[in-house]
Amino acid sequence: MTDAFALRRSFPADAQLSHWTAPDGWAHRRFDWVAARPVGRLLFQTGRADMIEKYLEVFAHLVSRGWSVTAFDWRGQGGSGRLLADRHVGHGADFSVYVADLHSFWRQWRGEDGARLRHVLLGHSMGGHLALRASVEGAVDPDALVLVSPMLGLRLPTGALLGAILIRAMAALGRGERAIWRADDGAGRHTRQRNLTHDVTRYEDEAFWYARMPELALGPPSWGWLAEASRSIRGLSRDPRLDRLGLPTLMLIAEADRLVDSRVAARVAARIGARTVRFGDEAAHELLREADPVRLRALEAIDAFLAGVAA
Repeated sequence: MTDAFALRRSFPADAQLSHWTAPDGWAHRRFDWVAARPVGRLLFQTGRADMIEKYLEVFAHLVSRGWSVTAFDWRGQGGSGRLLADRHVGHGADFSVYVADLHSFWRQWRGEDGARLRHVLLGHSMGGHLALRASVEGAVDPDALVLVSPMLGLRLPTGALLGAILIRAMAALGRGERAIWRADDGAGRHTRQRNLTHDVTRYEDEAFWYARMPELALGPPSWGWLAEASRSIRGLSRDPRLDRLGLPTLMLIAEADRLVDSRVAARVAARIGARTVRFGDEAAHELLREADPVRLRALEAIDAFLAGVAA
């Protein structure tokens, strides 16, 4: 068993799982891994349908560089409380609820730090969208942002216009809590793997953890999640505060991404003055869980950016 394989499929002895309760009583699962000699603290926010365990290898890398890492599973996924009786449908609340969760957690998390350390917010995909939106709205006050394949535009198979019409139609028909597609069969899993990463063994990490903890499993998004995600994306793009953000930001963009629109991400990066690193056909959506040539390049860019933040 390789070291990387072991990191991805065993829980680190020095890390801790706990629970955090939002002001409205909603239970969230929390992860903390404190570096031996911390140079800063980093809050990592995952994408839709993700859970903490998918990023243990990334956390190990960040901790080895001196960053104490915290994460929590978003409301409705992972080990946090679900939004529907059918636990496998990835339903979505109004995204302002997610921003409120992040705001409350951020205030508590920052208050736990007695040392004068830098605080960084890193978000992947949906987590990247919410990290940026929360920063623009003043719900969080990080010293720097890292956005990895951020969900700033959606790639819909039907195209944007027809997709918007279909989303509204499904809402009007009362199908907001229904999954967009059926649970994956073999062909569907292969398509999903190609959309997420070229590294088959890293893709299989998810199934490994689901087998150990079936309660973490989450399936397709609901029409309601898609409607709320689209609404939040539109709202952020039209927010004039986006152009006044003035926050050191690194954005990693996968130009061949089939899930989020990399062209929109590039336009937003220009608006906020973000430092960008782009990847071509060699990279799918999950840059931090890609084959090593991509993954290591992404981590190298993050390391260099964080070194500047810590200094």
